[in-house]
Amino acid sequence: MARPVVSFITVNYNQRELTLAMLRSIYRTVAGLSFEVIVVDNASREDPAPAIRAEFPDVICLQAGGNIGFAAANNLGIRRASGQYLFFVNNDTELTPGLTEGLVDFLSRTPDAGAVSPLICYFPETEKGQADVIQYAGTTPVHMLTGRNRTIGAGETDTGQYRGVRETAYAHGAAMMVPKTVIKQIGPWPENFFLYYEELDWCAHMRRAGLKIYVLGDVKIYHKESVTIGQDSPLKLFYLNRNRILFMRRNYAGVRLWPFVVFLCLVTVPKNLLLYTLRGRPALRKAFWRAVWWHVAPRQVGDPYLPG
Repeated sequence: MARPVVSFITVNYNQRELTLAMLRSIYRTVAGLSFEVIVVDNASREDPAPAIRAEFPDVICLQAGGNIGFAAANNLGIRRASGQYLFFVNNDTELTPGLTEGLVDFLSRTPDAGAVSPLICYFPETEKGQADVIQYAGTTPVHMLTGRNRTIGAGETDTGQYRGVRETAYAHGAAMMVPKTVIKQIGPWPENFFLYYEELDWCAHMRRAGLKIYVLGDVKIYHKESVTIGQDSPLKLFYLNRNRILFMRRNYAGVRLWPFVVFLCLVTVPKNLLLYTLRGRPALRKAFWRAVWWHVAPRQVGDPYLPG
């Protein structure tokens, strides 16, 4: 058997049917490329492997042995992957025809690329998904004062305005293709984030190595956003805020970090604590405070929203 050109790597956690739908979209849309598919399961309540193998016998199913997080699960897939290009796709996405081939063709012609993402739109059947509403067409860099960035194109109707190739600050973790040579050069996903911001940190590492991040607007993927953990959960709020601070600590050293620290203490923390109090959301207020306090006493806080 010929060596796969592309290794698809996806992570499953208690979403077997979503994963199966995503796998169907791979086999339905990829043409003319040899590929392999690796599903890493993060200790779901029910092992998805029997259902996956019944429909897709060639899929490689790996068990993480616990809920090890998004980055660590992807790294488990990397160790098994044999493709020239690794396509990290969320299990709540669905691919479109020409997507995989377009990304491979772009990377094969772009030696300075560390990663590339396609245009990402909300899945049409979701609440936000009328007439191909864009979720991602690239991003701005993280602001050194607020620790936040802006997603380009978010909420716009796709009319072809983002077609073509553009350099961007960060790829999107829901769909990003990376040459295997890049991973050998800079190392695997950073595992200390568990969930959120890991792709931003990884892309920042790529850029420091002299590589560039791109978005290819000529190809598209659909994303059923936040299906697994919900749009407004304490778990999501905790990791978004904890990891925003962690990203800044890892990527802005010395005096470059101080503007963010001052803004965090004087603006971000009081504003959010007051906001969640006024809205009567004590669980979210507690999650936000734990996210901040984790950086003062990480052993005391731990990862309070992990199952088990």
